[in-house]
Parts: sequence; structure tokens; C-alpha cells
Amino acid sequence: MEIKRSGSQPSGKGPAEYFTGTVRIDPLNSPPEPARVAMALVTFEPGARTARHTHPLGQTLIVTAGSGWVQREGSPRENIYQGDVIWFAPNEKHWHGATATTALSHIAIQEKHNGSPVDWMEQVTDQQYGNL
Repeated sequence: MEIKRSGSQPSGKGPAEYFTGTVRIDPLNSPPEPARVAMALVTFEPGARTARHTHPLGQTLIVTAGSGWVQREGSPRENIYQGDVIWFAPNEKHWHGATATTALSHIAIQEKHNGSPVDWMEQVTDQQYGNL
């Protein structure tokens, strides 16, 4: 058994390579192999978002505060709110983040496949984000 005490894992800044705007990532759990599930609390300031990406084994988001947007490739942008649970199927190209005016926090849960839980792709430009 392992207990991760609150505050024992440092927060990190979402890397500009994968995020636009101010994003904070608070690790929750990333157990050693053979376990594959990793979890983090991700907080987006207004206007902040992920780059487009996929997850080899899918991803679950649990919105814990605020409101935001999610969009999977080929579909319209969707509003998400505190209490919503979102599932992205394996290899479904998508992005998620805060609205232009409201912050968003969610717990992200995904499994590693061959050591990686995510495949990052291109950024969502300001024009694409504002005109979706």
C-alpha cells in the first residue's frame, strides 16, 4: 500500500509544447508497472487548452470546477460543467480546456500503453479556438 499525502507531490506547469495558456498539473497517482492508470488534476485558466491529442487506451475527464470546452475531431465543440464525466475512446483525436472567460479544473484519467498514455499533435490556434 502507498498513501500519497496531500501536498506531497509538487504542482507543475503545463508545457507550452502541449498546452496554450496557463495550465497547472497536479499529479494524483502514477503507480509503477504493471499498473497502467495515471491520474492528474489539471487546471486551465480562461483561454487555456490542450493541443490536439489521442490516448491509446482512451481517457476519462471528471470536471471538478468551472466550465470548459471539449472537441473531438469532426464534431462540434461541446460545453462541459462541474460534475460532468467525459470519455474519449482510444485513439480519438480531441482537445479540451477552459472557455475564453471561465477557468476549468478536471481530473484526467488515462492508461499507459507501451509506456505512454498520450500522443500529442498540433496546437489549437487562437483563431480555431475562438471560431469553433
